[in-house]
Amino acid sequence: MGLSSSGCAAPTITSTMSTSQPLRGVRVVSLALNLPGPAALMRLTQMGARCTKVNPPAGDPMQHFTPGGYDLLHQGAKHQTLDLKTAAGQAALHKLLPQTDVLLTSFRPSALSKLGLGWKTLRKQYPALSLIEVVGAPGPLAEIPGHDLTYQAEAGLVNGMELPASLFADMGGALMASEATLKAVLTLKTTGKGSHHEVALSDAAAWLALPRQLRMTTPDGAVGGAHAGYRIYACKNGRVALAALEPHFAARICEAAGVKLMDPAKDLFKPATHQAIETFLASKTRAQLDKLATAQDIPLMTLPR
Repeated sequence: MGLSSSGCAAPTITSTMSTSQPLRGVRVVSLALNLPGPAALMRLTQMGARCTKVNPPAGDPMQHFTPGGYDLLHQGAKHQTLDLKTAAGQAALHKLLPQTDVLLTSFRPSALSKLGLGWKTLRKQYPALSLIEVVGAPGPLAEIPGHDLTYQAEAGLVNGMELPASLFADMGGALMASEATLKAVLTLKTTGKGSHHEVALSDAAAWLALPRQLRMTTPDGAVGGAHAGYRIYACKNGRVALAALEPHFAARICEAAGVKLMDPAKDLFKPATHQAIETFLASKTRAQLDKLATAQDIPLMTLPR
């Protein structure tokens, strides 16, 4: 097992994907660096695609920042090192492309064109090849530099001075890139031609931020803290992630806390209900609450402080 840059062992991710492998036999070459490309490649490999990662001589930056994570995301993929700024590197890549179904990139459009890999050029040379371009923002905005943090900030997912808990734009973009690959394969099967798909990380962040834009996760939203059954509470020796949103789940935690619900649709948003549940949970240990959750079928997860 590899180590991350922090010295911690890289996590093991167990795939829950179907064993049918819908992309079995599909050949993917990826030039995409940093997290979105490798994360997409992991999904494609799990779906049965034959994946090859082409790195520049300096390697993928992710290899230096998180080597264990890089290895994890590339399990099952072949590797080649090519300098695409040289004639030899270009020649080697163009030996791969005739046997490739999908090319995955993460360059700005102008850089891709300088490498002779723009869509118009590729379409003429390889009519059956599809191009998946992972960019920062759509259309002309793709030339503006940015990263996960800037796209999350634009989407309203950055609060205060804390960094986001995960790289949501990058990971959402990886899922969209794997989705685009499925679209490309379906298009090839129905038309016999390759297709071009642009995946913008800013679009991925905006999609993931949609519940906030709909005010579902703002403080006045049902899953933003306004509903007493859907909140983070303190307990005697830790915290409780309580997700008793549906009426039957909410009724069970309220019963345990000694709260009588006369009108659940309104009572669960009242300060008195919040206070009663808060007081009840604060009086219990994690072990007691875990036991309660199992016995009463209440969706909650206890956490350390």
